[in-house]
Amino acid sequence: MLPRVLEPEVMDSAAEARDYDAMDHSEVNRVFVADFLTYWKGNGPILDVGTGTAQIPIELCRQHPAAQVTGVDLAEHMLAVGRANVHKAGLERSITLQKVDAKTLPFPEGNFAAIISNSIVHHIPKPESALAEMLRVVKSGGVVFVRDLLRPDSDEAVRILVQKHAGNDNDHQRKMFDDSLRAALTLSEIRALVEDMGFDRADVRQTSDRHWTWAARLPRAA
Repeated sequence: MLPRVLEPEVMDSAAEARDYDAMDHSEVNRVFVADFLTYWKGNGPILDVGTGTAQIPIELCRQHPAAQVTGVDLAEHMLAVGRANVHKAGLERSITLQKVDAKTLPFPEGNFAAIISNSIVHHIPKPESALAEMLRVVKSGGVVFVRDLLRPDSDEAVRILVQKHAGNDNDHQRKMFDDSLRAALTLSEIRALVEDMGFDRADVRQTSDRHWTWAARLPRAA
């Protein structure tokens, strides 16, 4: 099994933001949003933790036009590109972006009807801190829907995934994907974290050749 090799928690250079945004995430984002909307059929404000360049909030508003989304990220360059993307999509009334640390969310308890997060967990050395914050700010009966990369078990498996999913990208983009795979959690690691927080480890499933997904609904208040 490959050891976890941490990458920088914040991808905050103009080049990283530009290259990340230029990578073709469209199908991954479309599937993420469709899967979330299948699991969550409610209304109310949504928080996207680790929003990056706001591609997922934009896709969410396309699939669910009534959505109101707050996207948070710690990388100012990512958010700058995200704000431009939101403006280009004409969604300033539906999407708000803020510079926020996922480990210390500045929102009151139970503030959001649903929390979504795609590919932030592998950036955080101790992801349980961010997961606990997500749980704190979602209301009773609300949904937490988290998806992230799955760490492969060998260098060869990393190479195959990078070639398959980033083979047409530039060297920097392939390096970013390689680093992210090595920084990701294994299925057993994320299941252990979820179980420690009082949730069923079976709620975490492998959902692609390179992703796990944790979908949970909080109990309703008595």
